[in-house]
Amino acid sequence: MGDADGTGRGGGGRRRRLLLVSTNYAPEHTGIGPYATQVAEHWAALGHETHVLAGMPHYPSWSVDPAYRGAWRRTEARGGVTVHRRRHTVPPRQTAVRRALFEGSVLAHQLAAPPRMARPDAVVAQLPSLAGGVVAARLAARWRVPFVPVVQDLMGAAAAQSGIEGGDRAAAAASRVEAYVLRRAALVGVIHETFTARVTALGVAPERIRVVPNWSHVAAPSRPREETRRRLGWAPADTVVLHSGNMGLKQGLEVLVGAARLDPALRVVLMGDGNQREALGRLAADVPNLEFLPPAADADFPEVLAAADVLAVTQRASVLDMSVPSKLTSYFAAGRPVVASVADGGGTAEEVRRSGAGVLVPPEDPAALLAAVRGLAADPGAADALGAAGPRHVAAHLSRAAGLARYDALLEEVLGGVVGGVTRTGVAGGGDGGAASGGAASGGAASGGAASGGAASGGAPSGGAGGGRARRAGVEGAER
Repeated sequence: MGDADGTGRGGGGRRRRLLLVSTNYAPEHTGIGPYATQVAEHWAALGHETHVLAGMPHYPSWSVDPAYRGAWRRTEARGGVTVHRRRHTVPPRQTAVRRALFEGSVLAHQLAAPPRMARPDAVVAQLPSLAGGVVAARLAARWRVPFVPVVQDLMGAAAAQSGIEGGDRAAAAASRVEAYVLRRAALVGVIHETFTARVTALGVAPERIRVVPNWSHVAAPSRPREETRRRLGWAPADTVVLHSGNMGLKQGLEVLVGAARLDPALRVVLMGDGNQREALGRLAADVPNLEFLPPAADADFPEVLAAADVLAVTQRASVLDMSVPSKLTSYFAAGRPVVASVADGGGTAEEVRRSGAGVLVPPEDPAALLAAVRGLAADPGAADALGAAGPRHVAAHLSRAAGLARYDALLEEVLGGVVGGVTRTGVAGGGDGGAASGGAASGGAASGGAASGGAASGGAPSGGAGGGRARRAGVEGAER
């Protein structure tokens, strides 16, 4: 890792003190939590003093983890990272009012009790937590250090598109808060280029936006599919359609209930949790060929995905440019074909096309989804070819090393001296296609850069430090 005298491998050759603000963090194993955890632990492994300001673990069940129930504040060490947790409300069912109370409690407690730490070199925030973004921006201003939010979901667009009760009224308010947060950033990271237009509309100059793709954070399956299917009670002749992840409003999982109802021979499995789990259970009470499974253990998760015949990703027709499901990279790694019941033109559809690992069908259309599944079941060769494209896509574009290198590049751009072509600390940029000291040159990565496959297809932001666009999109936003 190097020493404090400047021989550390990451962060431009010197140790830094960093604060990541992310409401979601380990032990949460889906959504934003795994990404926030891997980023923070990566920085710690490079020798940086890394702190995280987080909430109490609650996602995707929207119920506080039993190990943290009753805790008001807690500071713990995880993977070399100091995690400062603050209690907040956890609404079991999402409405605009309940979401506002959730955000308000996060904001009030974290501002009242910020982490006890020395002044950091930079503050990074994982959005969509509006409160976390405000807290991070305020702390960065107090310390007079760069603030870098990474947008995983857009809450203003989510309120308008996800179907949450009272969402229309909440959308404008959420967008105003997002604008407040993002305009105070030195740079803004977005996980997919389809977010760029909305972020620009919030008042962020395009040259300050960087695409920071997420990555596949699960291992490849290692056991025979047949073994897992026997254990789960799935017969060899069953056609199993599996949806894994959050059961929320924006997923529109009613389409899978409808498909199961249309074909009693189809086996539909919903694995996970979320605030719509009970409502879906009531809707599917008369559908015997649909079953619910609890979230799989981390070690078993890749095996369960690989045991299915088809992996389903679904979204309401209104969801376009506010989220890219976090399940996609896991699906691709599992090596099974994906059927995406999503709006064409959105980030999710674009990622399925890029991967070559799935087929698209119109959203909220059970008959269309069923027809696609039947087509794959009738042509195992085509299904296997689609499935095989997923791991290739992961290896080429979605490696953890590549994703983490992009975070390193983002930090080095703000800390090395050049942001959007403006020198901050007297360190000149590298000219055309250049970058700040240790930063991301065209096609390159930060100090300690990208292993296998480079920093995604397209490498660093096109056009150097001021380009603001990646040549390739990011994949998979966290689910909300």
